[in-house]
Amino acid sequence: MQSSISSLDSSVLPPFVDAGEGRLMMALKFFELGRLSLGQAAELAGYTKRAFVDVLGHYAIPVVNYAVDELADELAW
Repeated sequence: MQSSISSLDSSVLPPFVDAGEGRLMMALKFFELGRLSLGQAAELAGYTKRAFVDVLGHYAIPVVNYAVDELADELAW
């Protein structure tokens, strides 16, 4: 049984975008917005977490997105 998070109806995509690319782009954007966790986004895109981290780097999307004050608190530890 296929997980509903990884299914995408390609009829909702433009003809020049395949379902795999659509899932990847959705996963990247929803992760960037904080709507999906790393694991959820990786699953949606069809990648392992480690491979998805590499893809995030390719698109210059930070894996961890701290606010400046939170980062200062973490570094002060």
